[in-house]
Amino acid sequence: MLWRVEPDFGGNLNGVSRWGMNSFVSSLAAVRESMAGACLRVGRRPESVRLLAVSKTQSAAVVDQVAMAGQHIFGENRVQEARDKISLVRQSGLQWHLIGPLQRNKVKMAVQLFQMIQSVDSVELAREIDRRMPPDKIMPILLQVNVGGETQKSGLASRDLEKTLLEVARLSHLSVQGLMTVPPFTEDPQEARPFFRELAELARSMGALAIEGVSMDTLSMGMSHDFEVAIEEGATMVRVGSSLFGMRDG
Repeated sequence: MLWRVEPDFGGNLNGVSRWGMNSFVSSLAAVRESMAGACLRVGRRPESVRLLAVSKTQSAAVVDQVAMAGQHIFGENRVQEARDKISLVRQSGLQWHLIGPLQRNKVKMAVQLFQMIQSVDSVELAREIDRRMPPDKIMPILLQVNVGGETQKSGLASRDLEKTLLEVARLSHLSVQGLMTVPPFTEDPQEARPFFRELAELARSMGALAIEGVSMDTLSMGMSHDFEVAIEEGATMVRVGSSLFGMRDG
């Protein structure tokens, strides 16, 4: 389903029709209800899981409408697109997370735009982020783990996580908040369960190391088609796009 985006003229709010605004309110409520249901099935509190709206390819006008509907954390895949979009968003008080691969030549721009970088997948990238941070600022990050071992995807191998974590924890302008993963895509959400479970187990084992300044409180895993399974396996943040915004063309 595609949301209807129209020019900014009479009867519209920031370029999105009132019809679209009502749809965003409904879709956001439906996603939150599904999140709460997954929490209750495994004895978790619904407020223990945060929702990140994946706003890649969406306009600033659409982001404004979803924010007005009550969503405040947004995720972008590309630094350049995020820069152009964030400058046009009218709603204040939003959090922006980078969830896509970060090239080292885009780090300087990224640290000025985002409140969290979820896709740190190497010590070298972490050092570059640390180097680009203002002296009085700390960037919250997640370490991205490639739990499926897919060669086409970014992320640390599970076996390299502890060594990387120990190195990154020494950087004074970064704060490791947890882990992120993008498991292999399957039509059946249940087939993603072992990968979500593995990330949760990795988080527990890394937390047991009690490394100073490192938290494993954030487990970012699960997207529109499988976020309920991710929550059942311990996700504390889910990244949802199409269930909120509708399917993108192509």
